[in-house]
Amino acid sequence: MNRRMWGIIAFVAAMAAVPFCLNPYQVDVFNNIGLYALLALSLNIILGDAGMYNMGHAAFYAVGAYTAAFLNTQLGIGILWTLPISGILAGLVGLVLARPVIHLRGDYLLIVTVGVGEIVRIALINNVFGVTGGPNGIFGIARPVFFGFKIAKPHEFFFLIWGFVALTVLLFSSLKNSRFGRALDYLREDHVAAEGSGIDTARYQLLAFMLGAAWAGMAGCLYASKMSIISPESFNFWESVVIFIIVILGGSGNIAGVILGAFLIVGLPELFREFKAFSQARMWFFGLAMMIMMVFRTEGILPPRPRVFKDIDRNVS
Repeated sequence: MNRRMWGIIAFVAAMAAVPFCLNPYQVDVFNNIGLYALLALSLNIILGDAGMYNMGHAAFYAVGAYTAAFLNTQLGIGILWTLPISGILAGLVGLVLARPVIHLRGDYLLIVTVGVGEIVRIALINNVFGVTGGPNGIFGIARPVFFGFKIAKPHEFFFLIWGFVALTVLLFSSLKNSRFGRALDYLREDHVAAEGSGIDTARYQLLAFMLGAAWAGMAGCLYASKMSIISPESFNFWESVVIFIIVILGGSGNIAGVILGAFLIVGLPELFREFKAFSQARMWFFGLAMMIMMVFRTEGILPPRPRVFKDIDRNVS
């Protein structure tokens, strides 16, 4: 086995030991890291792979969470059964919102997505259709039940959340090496050249947006089941900023870099919180570290690897 495979095995082994070695609060920090890793991986499809700036990703996170909460509290559907429904609805919302603006580029698309995120948040506050609970949100969301086993404690949620992260990594890694993944790479590097090569750019952009939105919706379902209560303030603009930073800092387009970014952005402030000397100024040090990183590592901590194509012997006998 190569060094990369040994590294993966070591990481999986270390993560499997987390629930048995840490206290409930520390395990819950890892659960939050896992949720943000899922969100960042979903945004990475849009931002890192397709090269589309999206600063309103928390909107799809909110759609998934509220869909799961409504179906569970009002219709009595098990929270895990709402997982695919949350993803599908969030993906459809992503399609509807992205279709009119998909032709925009760079900063213009980013500004539009900021507006989309705020529109969704304000709609939740104003209790649209009478199903969102207004500013108070939705209470009494049931805990997930997996094959008759109720998941309620932090170490139990750890295996649910990180199991879903592992599944996401496997699926997205396969996707990167597919025709769809290669088309997104072309879009990111040169949109005009990709279109000139015969790639249906609008179609692939919409598919990327839908997939990223759907995965964020499923992450929202897991968040709702973990918290058992949701409100509009959990999906504000700052959440979109944090997800965006994780992707950019970790390495846009690199799955391992995105997960590393989630550990640094979500986990590092919690680590400093335990040291009294740094607890008050931890965000100052954190912001300074990010500025230094973006100056010296403009492509992120782990930038995407260039594709390597093996030479094929085409000698004719």
